[in-house]
Amino acid sequence: MKDIHNYDLSRHNTFGINARCRRFIEFSSVSELQDVVRSLTGADRPLLILGGGSNLLLTGDYAGTVLHSAIRGVEPTVTDDGVLLRVGSGEVWDELVGLCVARGWHGAENLSLIPGEVGASAVQNIGAYGVEVKDLIHKVEAVDLATGGTVSFSRDDCQYAYRQSRFKREWSGRYVITYVTYRLSRIFRPNLDYGNIRTELERKGITAPTAAELRQVITDIRRAKLPDPEVEGNAGSFFMNPVVTRDVYERLAAEYEGMPHYTVDAAHEKIPAGWMIERCGWKGRSLGRAGVHSRQALVLVNRGGATGREIVDLCEAVRGDVKKKFGIDITPEVNIV
Repeated sequence: MKDIHNYDLSRHNTFGINARCRRFIEFSSVSELQDVVRSLTGADRPLLILGGGSNLLLTGDYAGTVLHSAIRGVEPTVTDDGVLLRVGSGEVWDELVGLCVARGWHGAENLSLIPGEVGASAVQNIGAYGVEVKDLIHKVEAVDLATGGTVSFSRDDCQYAYRQSRFKREWSGRYVITYVTYRLSRIFRPNLDYGNIRTELERKGITAPTAAELRQVITDIRRAKLPDPEVEGNAGSFFMNPVVTRDVYERLAAEYEGMPHYTVDAAHEKIPAGWMIERCGWKGRSLGRAGVHSRQALVLVNRGGATGREIVDLCEAVRGDVKKKFGIDITPEVNIV
């Protein structure tokens, strides 16, 4: 276990913000975490549960204790219709996807190259290219910060929605996730109907992709349009795509011919926030040392030396222009602390 005071968090947030926390505790087992929880005092608070820092924007030093999981391990249990995979919350998500593809455990291929750790996947309900992790989650195990006791939740208990869960709402700061169990299939059923997956496969001359080929195509697409955090600090998609009522969509579609959209249900449509941001003229622009990525307007970047407050200022400027032009509020997907 690590227990360090005045700890540098710059390598624990993909925006690369220079910030420190008063105390940093990294645990590698459930029992270590329980010991930590039962030893915490009022002086150690507030608490911040931190994964890979890929969905986090620090606006300054954190005057409290950061808890980080280093619980590792992948435990498969083969079932009649697939495999149940119990995974430590400190495992790197994309490494897990790679392992699953190599072992013939299917369902997560479209979530390739999403940054972060396994514990955060169950908090955020990560999703990409027509797949959300809620479709794979079977059970979530955690430690209750109030008691130090262990608890487990079914997928339904977590009330997953688009980039949402109870861990982000009423359970925020209450539980530390220790293990996530995923239900995967041993039969490969590729999901190719979102974005430009089919176009990229056709460009490569692939008509019936293997799981490895689909993972590679997803990885190539993401790398082509998203900046590398090691080169230009970012947290991936900064904003959620807003879901609007059909009458709002129809009004905008009449005004903006060819506006992209995705049907949610009979009464709602999802409009890409990146498209609206680009139409507001922000793509590739900067505000001080913070900027909007030149290839994907949904991504805000640290041009070099930006503070968290500078990123927030850019966020608010972008949100204001989208609201003014389209009458729609776009909400940050990133956790701003």
